[in-house]
Amino acid sequence: MIKAIALFSGGLDSILAVKLVQKQNIDICGLTFTTPFFNAAKAQASARQIDLPLMVEDFTTQHLQMLKSPRYGYGKNMNPCIDCHTLMLKMAGRKMEETGADFLVTGEVLGQRPMSQTKQSLYVVAKNSGYADYILRPLSAQLLEPVKAAEREGKVDRLKLLSISGRGRKDQIRLAKEFGIQQYPPPAGGCLLTDPIFSIRLRDLMSHSEDRQIRDYELLKYGRHFRAGDKGKIIVGRNKADNEALRQLALNVDLVCNMADFPGPYVLAPYGSESAMTAAAALCVRYSDAPADTEARVVCLHKNISTTIKAKAIPKEDSERWII
Repeated sequence: MIKAIALFSGGLDSILAVKLVQKQNIDICGLTFTTPFFNAAKAQASARQIDLPLMVEDFTTQHLQMLKSPRYGYGKNMNPCIDCHTLMLKMAGRKMEETGADFLVTGEVLGQRPMSQTKQSLYVVAKNSGYADYILRPLSAQLLEPVKAAEREGKVDRLKLLSISGRGRKDQIRLAKEFGIQQYPPPAGGCLLTDPIFSIRLRDLMSHSEDRQIRDYELLKYGRHFRAGDKGKIIVGRNKADNEALRQLALNVDLVCNMADFPGPYVLAPYGSESAMTAAAALCVRYSDAPADTEARVVCLHKNISTTIKAKAIPKEDSERWII
């Protein structure tokens, strides 16, 4: 039996691409990727809905290496879409060879995204992946050159594939109804690298630290972030969920602060030293329930040594100057 592997995000386009290939009696398995910037939750939910076997691949190491200096640069924010898609297809191609599949499938639509889904971009991604002869894009196939391993070798009937293009969704919604697909996620992506605030934090991290660990990227997701000059970065939890997430990510080498007598945030200075204690404590008081202009006690912990100091809230103009 003919077999294929589909890059599967769980969005409507990838669902429809799978359905079009399945309709030609081809055995297809989904493949999705995870990093600190996106997870497999949407893909897993959609795969269950359409009964699609799904492989989940963590390619954090390869992705972070690519993110340092993407060949084709970043999009509007810190999203290196062309390089990311290339890396995904390269790894999917290797998986295809390992499993004995015949070709790859993606849900890409020609012209849907102005930078990463032009005809030239699709060509560049396929060529640089090393698997250009194996990448089938069923939704736009009739607008693209026939794929050797799928259409030219007769494994897929090209006439049963589609010619969708552009940013409109009418064709996809109509096709979803034909396939009986009633629930599907909105088209907005789940990649944090497209988020403006997250991207600002990521740029700050990359400009201040060469030796970055996966935890450093995870920390970008939580709290308010401040760059306190030569005292380094300080993160202040915004709510209970943030506080708990920061607590779980804290290491012995970090400086952490909590209010002694009032409800307040969990404050973490990654790899912080005692020199950051005054600034961290002042931020802790500012976002606590301590009365204004009150000198409050703050408990600071660094390398298993606990120190209680008195601090006043940092002035608003200073906190605004530090915020990332």
